[in-house]
Amino acid sequence: MYFAILAYHEEDAVASWSSQEDAEVMADLLEINNRLTEEGRLGPAGRLDLTGHALTLRGPGAGTVTDGPFAETKEQLLGFYVVDCASPEEAVQIARDLRRVNPTAVYEIRPVTLYLPGAPLSPS
Repeated sequence: MYFAILAYHEEDAVASWSSQEDAEVMADLLEINNRLTEEGRLGPAGRLDLTGHALTLRGPGAGTVTDGPFAETKEQLLGFYVVDCASPEEAVQIARDLRRVNPTAVYEIRPVTLYLPGAPLSPS
């Protein structure tokens, strides 16, 4: 079963990190990514750009494009992982590993149904 682990954080806090602080957090997160890749359990993962660079498409017909998301939340969605786990508990453990190295982040764990039958979880 696939799970999305969505990484939320206060965007201003992450943007305030020095290059060295950011590199240290990313190095720790990459250790987890490397482990999951070696286990064949890591699918797509990404770090999203600032919400100020985002666009939103909504409305009827062709829709209207507006600047950024305008969610009334303290944290913003800043990244995601797709992992292959046998149970929700395994996905929670991976989220705990991620939080251990990035303790100020919030991780949402959500089951995922793939809509592209036959598409590989990770690139060949």
